[in-house]
Amino acid sequence: MTASNELRLLPWSGPDDKPCYLSADGTASYLSRLADNAEETQLGLGTELLAHAVEVLADATSDLEELRLLARDLTGALRDAVRVATSRGHRLPRPAHTAHEKLPAPLS
Repeated sequence: MTASNELRLLPWSGPDDKPCYLSADGTASYLSRLADNAEETQLGLGTELLAHAVEVLADATSDLEELRLLARDLTGALRDAVRVATSRGHRLPRPAHTAHEKLPAPLS
């Protein structure tokens, strides 16, 4: 299992857009590395798409069809980014404190 003893949410979907999970010890397996590379690619494409969106939205001559295509592409990129964030968030180490312990006051 993963370090947090949970399944890893993979950055792609299965049939009917259902989530895919990986159960593996550590991060050195072939599928773990493949998932890491897919996440990196998805986030990189999202960054490029965001730069393109800024250009399209700044252009007053952009037509409705171009804006619809942009919205569709941004929706897909956001879905990918949320899946990556969710997967990575689940793999973060759990805090050492318990819920009933008092946390230190934030620094001012």
